[in-house]
Amino acid sequence: MMYIDHIPENLLNRFTMRNIGFADAAEIFVLLAGYASWLAYGRRIPGDGFNNVCKRIFARCWKIYLYQISLVAITLFSIYQWRRIWVLPVDFLEPELAHGHSIVRVFWRLLLLDALPSNLNILPLYIILLAFFPVFYLIMNYRRWLALSISCLLWSWVNLDPWFNFPNWLDPDGWFFNPLAWQFLFVIGIYGSIFASKYEGNFPANRWIQSLAILYLFFSFLEAFPWIYWGLPDLRVIELRTPAKTYLSPLRLMDVIAIFYLVQSSQWTKRFSENKIGQILALLGRHSLEVFSLSTLFDLWGRLMFASWGQSILLQVGVNCIAIYLLYLLSLYLDKKRAKLRALIANKN
Repeated sequence: MMYIDHIPENLLNRFTMRNIGFADAAEIFVLLAGYASWLAYGRRIPGDGFNNVCKRIFARCWKIYLYQISLVAITLFSIYQWRRIWVLPVDFLEPELAHGHSIVRVFWRLLLLDALPSNLNILPLYIILLAFFPVFYLIMNYRRWLALSISCLLWSWVNLDPWFNFPNWLDPDGWFFNPLAWQFLFVIGIYGSIFASKYEGNFPANRWIQSLAILYLFFSFLEAFPWIYWGLPDLRVIELRTPAKTYLSPLRLMDVIAIFYLVQSSQWTKRFSENKIGQILALLGRHSLEVFSLSTLFDLWGRLMFASWGQSILLQVGVNCIAIYLLYLLSLYLDKKRAKLRALIANKN
């Protein structure tokens, strides 16, 4: 969904979750990042030791950082080279980066994550959240309720004062994904992972909570669906401005929490995750960094093609089908490579 949504002219983005609710794929990404972080690191600390796990966390952060810098470099190179052959809109890239001679002045800002170009701003958020995971763990280990309370208070503060943000040289409003707000969703993912581990990876199904979640998502659907765009009567209950994404407004937060609970407490979704389609999605998820990074380049090249050549149906099919199939092949290759490595290690032991 993130790949599809990052191409504004993509016909498929009319059918992603952002059209049927306040939240979109970014909220799912961060929530699952917190959920997976506990599985990968938090639950291993008692056995492997705090310092050893911290080393693995920071090694992972460094790897994500290298991917981020590589994506920025390839993005800028692709746009500069494309402009030499095809005409692009003047606003295709931030003005500060639009001309090659500016890069020398901006280079150190890009390295320090002080300048985050559009569509290249979620990996830096992940780096910050993962780097502070050891701090979350220590506070949780002392008092579990205290860590959640501090996280909630920080999120609330940012919602009351949206200017409380990390600086972004390319945007006076700061980071598009404010880490001080989005950390709350990451922490909720951590707590969700801990809670689910007590019930074999699921949430207990409570009909009252499920009903409330469904009612809220129905309200979210009525408010977020593009009725006018589809030529349908406007069925919104009240007129709401689009809930702010930068500081994770309460409406977006409740939307993704409702989805989270329904998915984790449903036997249907559990069965779906075990069928062929669910396993393909799991395959992509096991190599999320590589798949996401390649998809970021694909959506850049897709936007370049649409901007220069139009949005014909043939091009739509090519941009979507070919790219998604290549992402699947990448995950399949990486999965086989990982299996061979594990088999080699097992044989040595």
